[in-house]
Amino acid sequence: MAVVRKHLRICAGFLALLVGAILALPLVPGPGIPIMLVGLVLLSDHFTWAKRCLDWAKRKWRRLRAK
Repeated sequence: MAVVRKHLRICAGFLALLVGAILALPLVPGPGIPIMLVGLVLLSDHFTWAKRCLDWAKRKWRRLRAK
């Protein structure tokens, strides 16, 4: 059951990244960036590249809030 949950979480993460990337395109209305962040959160437990991207986004968000 844990293997199925892991694969579902990975699939959901990649799906969220794909939908977020489409919604983040110019002239396409929608919350693309937050959906991509949800995808990175789902994938960060399984992939180091997703963890690094999420950490980068957190640093950028903290810098933006500080201004």
